Amino acid sequence: MSELRIFDETHPEAPIGNYTDHADIARELALMGVRFEQWEASRPLAADADQDAVLSAYREDVERLNRAYGFQSVDVVSLRPDHPQKDELRARFLNEHTHDDFEVRFFVDGQGMFYLHAAGRVYAMLCTQGNLISVPAGVTHWFDMGENPSFKCIRFFTTPEGWVGHFTGSGIDQAFPTLDAMSA
Repeated sequence: MSELRIFDETHPEAPIGNYTDHADIARELALMGVRFEQWEASRPLAADADQDAVLSAYREDVERLNRAYGFQSVDVVSLRPDHPQKDELRARFLNEHTHDDFEVRFFVDGQGMFYLHAAGRVYAMLCTQGNLISVPAGVTHWFDMGENPSFKCIRFFTTPEGWVGHFTGSGIDQAFPTLDAMSA
């Protein structure tokens, strides 16, 4: 189940808001310009579905977003607990960063936690199967896939370079509980 916890940036030990209703989550995130949607698959997917199968299942939604935003590339990223580079990949995304482009992810399977840092607050957004999140360009954030990642996401890019992060070095990402700690 999706969940949004909002923290004062100076108090990572206690959330000041907690939401599980999709409409409430979407409303809170929209205040920062973050888009949050719930999608349905157009057909069931096997656990080992490859990129072509995933993109085929979500073809109508992918095409709708491509038309609306002019995405130049779309791909599928999938990580499981046995991935040989899971620790390196996790470490890379755990550092607060921004993008010149907006970051759009649709969770086909599994879960991951986006931490959005804006206006003196940290928004810890647990994204689960069926969630689409779009983080605007320039919004500082980080992502935690957990110690044993298990997710499959469709990623959308408007630039041919794909994912390019500008790391802030603020250290705030180290102060907040990880996905695993919040799920315990």
